[in-house]
Amino acid sequence: MSSTDPHPVTGQAFASPVPPGTGWPDDPAAPGTPVARTPAQVRRLARAADGIPELQACISVCRACPRLVAWRESVAREGRRASFAHEPYWGRPGPSFGDPDAPILIVGLAPAANGTNRTGRMFTGDSSGDFLYAALHRTGFANQPSSIGAGDGLALTGLRIVATVRCAPPANAPTAEEKANCLPWLRRDLELSPQVHTIMTLGGIGWDGVLAAARAMDWVVPQPKPKFAHGAEVLLVRPDRVEVRLVGCYHVSPHNTFTKRLTPDMLDAVLRSLHPAAKVSPSTDRPATDQGG
Repeated sequence: MSSTDPHPVTGQAFASPVPPGTGWPDDPAAPGTPVARTPAQVRRLARAADGIPELQACISVCRACPRLVAWRESVAREGRRASFAHEPYWGRPGPSFGDPDAPILIVGLAPAANGTNRTGRMFTGDSSGDFLYAALHRTGFANQPSSIGAGDGLALTGLRIVATVRCAPPANAPTAEEKANCLPWLRRDLELSPQVHTIMTLGGIGWDGVLAAARAMDWVVPQPKPKFAHGAEVLLVRPDRVEVRLVGCYHVSPHNTFTKRLTPDMLDAVLRSLHPAAKVSPSTDRPATDQGG
């Protein structure tokens, strides 16, 4: 591999990992964006962010979890999948993707090593993203059914995608400490998104992350703690008494989609239920397992 490689959409040469502010499509950061190197700095920078763009910029350069930093950058430099060996790898935390004023959030687990960690855009460049964006297109949230890489023209309407953990973790398994370190980013994201009325989580880790962030913001959360299930719905109540729907969906991981645990029809039904005028009957017959996205 060379020191730089051409971006698969724009052709511009980039190092791996990609330095902030060097021209990568939709990179929210600049060379001078402040970098969180400790959990305390994550908390401080998250509180200080006064808008979604500033928050995503800080997220995209975070270095607070040494194990995750080492893993994401080692994949970007030496651990690339053979089919992407001559492409640059983003190798940084994944910022959110979609409409910054969206009333609906999708919350996933974490970036995949050769997906978001390569492309810099949530659920882009792997089979999980192929499955998800095709469904978002069918249900009216995306302008095209496929996602190749940042800069390919994909846009979302009325919806934004975030993750509970923003760096690709080894074996798609962040530690409890890493999830806790990343939680202030999600909490601040919700604080800066008062227009959000519905949150859909892909898997139980996203579900637990949203509930933890809601409790930290003094939202009313049903007790006992609501259990994750495909199609499960609960109402969370913000301190201003605005209700926010929390909706569960099996993760769009290859394990779930290849085994038909999650089918296109099942995903479409949950996505259609996110529209304010739509409702589906929740199905809570069994829990799901989490996979990276």
